[in-house]
Amino acid sequence: MQINEDSMNGYRILVVDDEEDLCEILKFNLENEGYSVDACYDGESAVSMARSGGYDLIILDRMMPKKDGLQACQEIRGFSTVPIIMLTARSENADLLLGFESGADDYMTKPFNILELKARVRALLRRASLAAPAAEEAGNALQKGHIRLDEQRRSACKGDAPVELTMKEFDLILFLMKNPGKVYSREALLDLVWGYDYLGDTRTVDVHIRRLREKLELDPAHPEYIITKWGVGYYFAD
Repeated sequence: MQINEDSMNGYRILVVDDEEDLCEILKFNLENEGYSVDACYDGESAVSMARSGGYDLIILDRMMPKKDGLQACQEIRGFSTVPIIMLTARSENADLLLGFESGADDYMTKPFNILELKARVRALLRRASLAAPAAEEAGNALQKGHIRLDEQRRSACKGDAPVELTMKEFDLILFLMKNPGKVYSREALLDLVWGYDYLGDTRTVDVHIRRLREKLELDPAHPEYIITKWGVGYYFAD
């Protein structure tokens, strides 16, 4: 299915950064792409606006006053699965991993290329826009043991308890459950789940796998279904 770039127009994006000049630059560039863009400058405002604004994507800085990006992201994840791109001035592994563990779908290290940011925004919005029609076409629930996915509602359960998954977490576990027993490398999962234009690295996959185990496995330290094939990649047990 081909997506016309004009269909991206009308999406609402929230930009959050305490550097007001950077917010204005991002707002200008994204509005030139046809998006509707709001901005705020601290984590507390970000949570409040995310709760009431109905945004399709959030760009969230890591270091901010009142609440930092990690705290804001965690709070937003408590009530929303909106795609989140986190901006960080630090490129250390630990800092990037913390961003994913807080619930971010993607990250970019400052300074960054505005064309790359726009490409990542398009990729995340495209994946989100395709998810609902694809789910309606399938309309089937997947279940293995205590793990159950409802593709149409994009919901997950661990036994009888509902589990909140981010967009990318759901996409990843759905893909693995639809292909049980098949081992996929990290690079292959980036290509197949994140899309060909994803510009991140393989640590993204590792963090999402870890979060899925924490949310869905009965014993995350000894997973029964979301399995590592050492030196190769990951698979869902058949």
